[in-house]
Amino acid sequence: MASVAVPRDLSAEKAQPSPTPSLPSSSHGSPQSRPTTSNVSAITSTENLSMNGTLTPPPPAVLKAAPMPTTAEKPSMTKRLTRMPGSLSRKTSSQEKKNPSDKPSAASTTTKDKNGSTKDKKAPTLHQRFLVMPDVQGGHEHHLKSAKRQEKLGEMLRGLISGKAKQTEAHEGEQQLSLMSNWVDQLKREKESLATEKKGGPNATATLVDKYGKCNEVIGRGAFGIVRISHKRSEQGTEQLYAVKEFRRRPEENERKYSKRLTSEFCISSSLRHPNVIHTLDLLQDSKGDYCEVMEFCAGGDLYTLVLAAGKLEVVEADCYFKQMMRGVEYMHEMGVAHRDLKPENLLLTTHGSLKITDFGNGECFRMAWEKDAHMVTGLCGSAPYIAPEEYIDKEFDARAVDVWATGVIYMAMRTGRHLWRVAKKDEDEFYERYLEGRRDEEGYAPIESLHRARCRNVIYSILDPNPHRRITASQVLKSEWGREIKLCQAGEEGL
Repeated sequence: MASVAVPRDLSAEKAQPSPTPSLPSSSHGSPQSRPTTSNVSAITSTENLSMNGTLTPPPPAVLKAAPMPTTAEKPSMTKRLTRMPGSLSRKTSSQEKKNPSDKPSAASTTTKDKNGSTKDKKAPTLHQRFLVMPDVQGGHEHHLKSAKRQEKLGEMLRGLISGKAKQTEAHEGEQQLSLMSNWVDQLKREKESLATEKKGGPNATATLVDKYGKCNEVIGRGAFGIVRISHKRSEQGTEQLYAVKEFRRRPEENERKYSKRLTSEFCISSSLRHPNVIHTLDLLQDSKGDYCEVMEFCAGGDLYTLVLAAGKLEVVEADCYFKQMMRGVEYMHEMGVAHRDLKPENLLLTTHGSLKITDFGNGECFRMAWEKDAHMVTGLCGSAPYIAPEEYIDKEFDARAVDVWATGVIYMAMRTGRHLWRVAKKDEDEFYERYLEGRRDEEGYAPIESLHRARCRNVIYSILDPNPHRRITASQVLKSEWGREIKLCQAGEEGL
């Protein structure tokens, strides 16, 4: 891969500004603006149930250029080009710290101790998913409850069925970019397969039950398989939970191709050992001959449903997940493996906020252990909003660059609650076309410009460079000034 990329494309003549959809700017800030007091400041979770059962998505985009931050003079394009990934000027950095919209909100009350001195006390908040805590590693903690999130998603779905939520997204194009719209489509696809599923779990063999317990509730579904939880009780009475993925044979697959696909995925996933990659334990066959892959269980759900229920994530929260994801991607690429289907649904979370990359069904080994050079890959795979543009254009391409592109789209989904575009094809998607125009324009592309920190914006532009030869690598992202300043929570650092 090439060295650090120039973040934008510049033509000889400046292109005329084009209308871009404005997305709501984040109201919370960079890690520098974390509270400095020793008390715990709570950010109230948006996972609390909505009493009226309605969804309040971000407002529809206005087709005009997003206003620039008023707290600091916007640097010229020439300065931007010379800064990636170099350091910002001291003036810009200090001004970003003073940006009031970049400070995390806190709920606290003031009390007096027995000596008469005042000190802050955290106001109690139910179902908090994220806490700013200056005294702990990384300055924050995650507290995720998948069950509570599913309750809220149920309320949101009922709101959609009743027609209340649809009225808030009048603009047809914006509605198609909504994560909620994508979720409803996914539910429709799953409806037919759900009707054919048998209750009580798979027809498991004695080996599967003896080793990992009985499989009960379904926690995930895909086009060619479902995921259940298995419960294994020890002699001491404790219970260990595992995730068991049952693979269905594709319509066009014979037995040989089916076995090859499953064993290939298992060989890739079981060879990876990293805090931010799912731990794959075993591959077994049930009494029907279907393969079951046994993995560690992540009780925090997946990133997709978290963003869906929250609307969008806090800045420090999203940054922590992003850095964990980039660490996992960097490790995979060092091991010669590319994922090729990175998306929020394939990023699992523990209850403490450790992120795990999962589902290597489309994984590619682009370099063997004894090889120095990477092999180019072919073929189109993945989910449309996250697929890199070169997959539609080039016959062969670098699988590592494809993964990196997807991470940029995922980060923007965390920060805005929306997809940047439906598909990264200029002639088929007006939003992607506006993005390309925004890269040539001094004003930039509104959704990315809504990220207040210049360090962050520059890296995202370099991740989403349409030219894969100029695109930044996972290692370069982590070594950038923004990547280095992101603080991981203890769970994210250790994979807890």
